[in-house]
Amino acid sequence: MLKSLLNLFLNSSCALCKRPTSEEFCLYCYRQLKNCHIPDPTFLWESSLPVFVWGNYAGNVKQAIKLMKYENHPEIARPLGRWLGEAWLSHSPDSQKNCVVVPLPLNPIKEKQRGYDQAALIAKSFCEITGLRLKLKGLRRVRETQALFSLSASEREKTLADAFAIGKDFNHLPNIPVLLIDDIYTTGATARSAAQTLQDSGIVVSGVAAVATTNKC
Repeated sequence: MLKSLLNLFLNSSCALCKRPTSEEFCLYCYRQLKNCHIPDPTFLWESSLPVFVWGNYAGNVKQAIKLMKYENHPEIARPLGRWLGEAWLSHSPDSQKNCVVVPLPLNPIKEKQRGYDQAALIAKSFCEITGLRLKLKGLRRVRETQALFSLSASEREKTLADAFAIGKDFNHLPNIPVLLIDDIYTTGATARSAAQTLQDSGIVVSGVAAVATTNKC
């Protein structure tokens, strides 16, 4: 009895439901999250900027990402990055096995307010699983932008124009393609702006990998 109480006290709680657990999520929420996994993560890979996604931005995945970004739960990035990495190992196109990983960065002011950059944390976990090389400072955000969720696709493109610049990790250009990492892929405006910045400097961009997308299979 005493051992059970001690284990309960020492265990942390699930970020989603607050049940006791030794992991980021309890077994119930883990299963609910896994239900949002997309069987074919490459269904958007044929677009102008190829996109690889782990799951749908719905249900518990949507809630988990919101908690990670806005409720001070950076630990959620670790399993999300791990699942994205496992999917990449199983389903990534053969031509993309060798690339360097660059997270889409937050504006420094917003990162300071939040205390962390969720895309960077996801990218770290992703690279731990895939073994790909990580360049945390491959890009930098040079212009603060307004919240994008209420904007149309064309308004997002205009808002994000020239929002990025090459970071200090690319003082020497990589000789392999770059894979961008983000938490959510919606219209793709942010990823396209970042990709254009890299391409303008002569860096090849293979695509973007995101934890979740609002696009339907």
